Amino acid sequence: MDDVVIRTLEKVELHDPILVEGLPGVGNVGKLAADYLRDQLPTRPLAVIYSKFFPPQVYVGEDGVIRLVSNDLSYWKAPAGGKHDLLVLGGDYQGISPEGQYEITERVLDYCQKLGVREVFTLAGFAQGRVVETPRVLGAATNAPRVEMLTKAGVVFSRNDPGGGLIGASGLFLGLGRLFGMEGACLMGETSGYFVDPRSAEAVLKVLQRVLEIKVDLAALEAKAKEIDRIAQKIHEAEQRTSEPSPTPGSAPREDLGYIG
Repeated sequence: MDDVVIRTLEKVELHDPILVEGLPGVGNVGKLAADYLRDQLPTRPLAVIYSKFFPPQVYVGEDGVIRLVSNDLSYWKAPAGGKHDLLVLGGDYQGISPEGQYEITERVLDYCQKLGVREVFTLAGFAQGRVVETPRVLGAATNAPRVEMLTKAGVVFSRNDPGGGLIGASGLFLGLGRLFGMEGACLMGETSGYFVDPRSAEAVLKVLQRVLEIKVDLAALEAKAKEIDRIAQKIHEAEQRTSEPSPTPGSAPREDLGYIG
């Protein structure tokens, strides 16, 4: 097996396509956003990416059938009059080594360049280490005009964030993308980093919709966000109760949380 194998499922001709990348990462923000975008547009499967740089693992479905871990490319053709078709990259893992990150990214960019991609948007989470009720979308771009354009769309460009730069696929697809003649930007939703964060993914998709001039129904993602909010509140209440002093003899017992879920 080669280090990276890309198996094409369908041959297509695309109109000035834009690549949107969302792989697992902090709060799974990018993956949630990309998967939701893929399902809601809806897209069609284009290619499956296998690699020695993914974990040596297969998933077992509910029917007992296995599949090798992978990434996948899907495509969406814009309706008549639309400016751009889209390619959406999602999947199970990023490369598990620096070498793997570079090799997979380069191979995918080469594949996408041959389909006409000249622009890339990467989606990611930005960990704040605390619960974020109203997440901002932070940005990084490949040129100044894009910074200006994205600022008008509501993206925040902070001098200090992200302080350590962009690590992993969300950064490499931009950095290596420029070597392929592609420009682009990373949209990072603020998140606690403690759990999967659909509210942050929703914030990222709202910005992406404005930038790409597409429309996606976010109702199902909002419902997931409310469910996570409810669980987080239960956890917060439980933590507060465990930090309270023990009741004195003869005092009324505290209300039991019962369960978290």
